[in-house]
Amino acid sequence: MLKTETPSADHADLDQYSTSALVTTLIDDQMTAVRAVRLAAPRIAAAVTGALPRIEAGGRLIYVGAGTSGRLGVLDSVELYPTFSWPAERAIALLAGGHQAMFAAVEGAEDDLDQGAADLLALAPTANDIVLLLAASGATPYVLGALRAARAAGALTVGFANNVDAPVALEAEIGVTLDTGAEVISGSTRLKAGTSQKLALNTFSSALMVRLNKVYGNLMVDLKPTNVKLVKRAVQLTMLATGADDGTARAMLEQCEFHVKVAIVALKKQTSVAQSRALLDACGGSVRQALAGPET
Repeated sequence: MLKTETPSADHADLDQYSTSALVTTLIDDQMTAVRAVRLAAPRIAAAVTGALPRIEAGGRLIYVGAGTSGRLGVLDSVELYPTFSWPAERAIALLAGGHQAMFAAVEGAEDDLDQGAADLLALAPTANDIVLLLAASGATPYVLGALRAARAAGALTVGFANNVDAPVALEAEIGVTLDTGAEVISGSTRLKAGTSQKLALNTFSSALMVRLNKVYGNLMVDLKPTNVKLVKRAVQLTMLATGADDGTARAMLEQCEFHVKVAIVALKKQTSVAQSRALLDACGGSVRQALAGPET
């Protein structure tokens, strides 16, 4: 039996716990997810290193999964645009059963090996693409079908699984095993197995975006201000990075369509918006390098 499906020997009487003890037990068990991701850090780092040159060459992030794992892939993909201005067409999620499976289970969809391959091939994968394959069991047919199609196309494959020696991790070019063990509620991999996948995806995509110069210091300087909250955040980030007051930061952001990077460089180097854009373009979007560079 898979470890993720094995009943926990520690909580055989879970249904008889007091509410306080029940809640504490469920929370405490999540710490295993953090430890599992920490142990997988070298493999996640290898995935970032392997992905970076492909992304810089124009590749895409393609997430593949079923059920909880697939929904977590969708979540990571859609959050990259507002957080890092990452183009939506370069962060694509495939979910067994299609878009409707985001909201309701589509029975049997995860068991279709051929459909996984077909859905992946429909995206015309290339050698510059990174395909992130998610399966708690590590043996979901839909995900394996996509994995094999991705490898045949030459894409970089990164397999995330919650069982040791799982096919998804073994067959991927880079396997990431998140060994979370038995769940408190037997077989419910939406618990710590799901938590570990969310942590791993957060870590991978955030680290990749840092390497792509989407962060200055530890400030999120390439966000897309798509609502009032994010507009306010753009102003705050500009103020933090430059020491400018609210009015000055906002006025500069309005001149550069609320592109925080451009505003920072313009304010700190006292250059025009056009000059700031040119400096950033010349150094791959790195605020730090643009600030160290000569005036234009």
